[in-house]
Amino acid sequence: MGVFRFGAVLCDLDGVLRRWPPMRNLDSAHDLPPGSFAAAAFGSGRSAAAITGECTDEQWRAAVTAELAASFGPERAAAVVAEWSALTGELDAEVAGLLAGVRARGVPVVLVSNATTRLEADVERLGIGDHVDHIVSSARAGVAKPDPRIYRLAAAAAGVPVERCLFVDDAVANVDAARALGMTALLFEGVAGLRELLT
Repeated sequence: MGVFRFGAVLCDLDGVLRRWPPMRNLDSAHDLPPGSFAAAAFGSGRSAAAITGECTDEQWRAAVTAELAASFGPERAAAVVAEWSALTGELDAEVAGLLAGVRARGVPVVLVSNATTRLEADVERLGIGDHVDHIVSSARAGVAKPDPRIYRLAAAAAGVPVERCLFVDDAVANVDAARALGMTALLFEGVAGLRELLT
């Protein structure tokens, strides 16, 4: 198989290992003005607090429900949040297969995700734990990408110096931060680029 050039692969979850099917527009589906759901869920730093562990996932969703209820009534708010919360996405089988090949070489794979405290439940539901050796969650670490500290935590979990890590993410800012630390970093734009780099 040849010599593998990386000591560890640090992989993002959403947009890389997990795919999301097209989501119907929650505003139009529930007769809300455009942008209402996004403002409630992601405005005022609410989502940032959830992904850095300042509040739990349940507290975040409860706050979103309360904000929507204040304007549109409790029943409609509950329906919107219930539909949103039911989404789990699915594993990308091709990416999972490539990561399995990495692990077969004895190279650790670390999931590095900006996630809420719901990540553990999603990991179990989707079987993500079968495809990685370690999981670094921003909600548990208290810091989120592109903060350099979460990259160092991931490298430490793998037991590999940062300069021997390959970091894979679909966000430019996160990739740039990894490169600034001395990691090799790939902006994920499709499985072909990842396959070429890994094989």
